[in-house]
Amino acid sequence: MPAMPDVGVVGGSLGGLTAALVLADAGCEVTVLERSPATLEARGAGIAVLDDAVRWFAEKTEVDPESLCSSTGFIRFLAATGELVHERAHRYRFSSWNTIYRALLGNLPPERYQLGQEVVALDPVPGGVELSLKSGRRCRAQLVVAADGIGSGVRANLLPEVAPRYSGYVAWRGTMPESELRPATFAALSDAITYQVLPGSHILAYPIPGPSGALVPGERLINFVWYRNVAEGAELDELMTDRGGSPRPVSLPPGQVRAEFVDRLRADASRCLAPVIAEVVLDVAEPFVQAVFDIEVSRMAHGRICLVGDAAFVARPHAGAGTAKAAADGWELATQLRAHHGAVEPALAEWERRQLRLGRDLLARSRQIGDASQRHGTFRPGDPALLLGLRGPGR
Repeated sequence: MPAMPDVGVVGGSLGGLTAALVLADAGCEVTVLERSPATLEARGAGIAVLDDAVRWFAEKTEVDPESLCSSTGFIRFLAATGELVHERAHRYRFSSWNTIYRALLGNLPPERYQLGQEVVALDPVPGGVELSLKSGRRCRAQLVVAADGIGSGVRANLLPEVAPRYSGYVAWRGTMPESELRPATFAALSDAITYQVLPGSHILAYPIPGPSGALVPGERLINFVWYRNVAEGAELDELMTDRGGSPRPVSLPPGQVRAEFVDRLRADASRCLAPVIAEVVLDVAEPFVQAVFDIEVSRMAHGRICLVGDAAFVARPHAGAGTAKAAADGWELATQLRAHHGAVEPALAEWERRQLRLGRDLLARSRQIGDASQRHGTFRPGDPALLLGLRGPGR
């Protein structure tokens, strides 16, 4: 095997973990530097699971990807009355962020995942990069993979002109146990991703694994996502100010959304939503909010530093491909390092060419879907363009 570079991965979320695993499998000596002092947890976040997101388990382990996912057999659209508007047999898999994170982390040797290690500076040195940590420690790597998410400090240093672009709407989210649904609601929602289209808005609901990873229907959670327009400026600022009066730039976690906004959400749910979808929204104890942004970079490779996942492109959630895109960045990086016999610069050049195209295409498609719903009123039940997929609808 050719000599492969030593790699420092900045950020230990799903993209960083996948990159670490596939690069270690390619022969790299890998260390993940995660700024959090404790293992990570996303409270209540359901995710669509495309093949790239669980490719590591399918190809490199004995873990069956199906053991990490709930699945649904149908896509359904409901009218406000509850009447079925459209139904299509189509299988999707869903999981929770926590389930995938725990499974990936379990495949990485503990000494390779270092908590409480915040990177504050990256400086090129001959043959590599020197990383300066908040603790005062310094270390070196021949390749740095920045997987530090939507608020990437690495991206801010390398591309200070790149800023998140607010979409004009937010995603209200929440989960509740399936066991607490009325029988008719459980029957309607348990085997489908269920949508409702509203004027300038849409909502969807689907089952995800339970808090301990349970996949048995009735022991899972139902996850809802409701996209609602909020004007940039004072209206958005007011919504994104938590109960303690502190502004939150990206998300308000469960328990931090002010009561008047939760009350408004529930009133609108009672008035506008199909009964089975309204039941979920009304019964979620602590709904939370994520502002929806686009981020696009012109470059992903900077010397021996590269940006992966949300550190490079943040695409709106409508293609269900954010986790898959981050994983695909890591897999392609390992492929190019192998193809170039461990030579970092030529490997990054080819990797960047491919992943820039993938990121731009995903960003454009997710914008089109979101704008069709939230701005143009052209979001149509059953439109095949709405199928989830990283490389195109259903792909």
